[in-house]
Parts: sequence; C-alpha cells; structure tokens
Amino acid sequence: MAHFARLDANNIVTEVIVVNNETATTEQVGIDFCRGLFQTEDRFVQASYNTIRGQHLLGGTPLRKNYPSVGFKYDESRDAFIRSQPYDSWVLDEDTCDWVAPVTKPTDGDYEWNESTQTWDNVTATDAPE
Repeated sequence: MAHFARLDANNIVTEVIVVNNETATTEQVGIDFCRGLFQTEDRFVQASYNTIRGQHLLGGTPLRKNYPSVGFKYDESRDAFIRSQPYDSWVLDEDTCDWVAPVTKPTDGDYEWNESTQTWDNVTATDAPE
C-alpha cells in the first residue's frame, strides 16, 4: 500500500491516506488520486510506512526519513517528515531527522526526560503495592 500525507499551508501533516499500489503507480498518480478523491488542490506527499529515522525497516529504500503522523512537519529542504520538537533542549539529528536529547538515555530501566534538570529520571516501579 502507498501512503500519502496531506499537508496544510504550513506543511503540517493533517492526515495520512492509504492508497492501493495498483492505483498509486507513481507518486504523482497517487497525489492526483488523493486530490480527486477529496476534491481539493491540497498538497500531498508520499511517505513510507516502513521508514523510521532514515532507515527502511525491511531493507528497502527509505523515503523522507520518517513515516509521518498528524502534526509532523514536512521539511522541503531536507525532504523529510519531522515530528514536533519534544523539548527545547533536544536537537535535530540531520541524518535521522529525529530529535535527540543532550544526554543519552540509559538502557537499564524505564526513563522519562526531565527538562528542568536535563536528566533522565528512572520511573521504573520499585515499590509495588502488596
């Protein structure tokens, strides 16, 4: 199946449409199909369901760095879908077009980012009720 992100005037994804591969034989044919289906001149950009952080999960060719969700932005200069910046301190990795914390997340438990202390707080439940 082919996937197309519908964009608003600010290149923000407003929805993702799934189109049969037999219909969307090329990106432009898929775009034309979406425009006809919705009777609109809105902008549509093809996406890959199997692309995340610049890698294709099944070994294929990655497309536009990330599979988009509603709220992602399509960055034309990078030709990439990018999620909203989760925290002010995080920076965009140009290779993956994903946001990276200034401190590497530990792998020995369940952590969440604490923006005020710029640290990962362990949220693994250690004292379960009896």
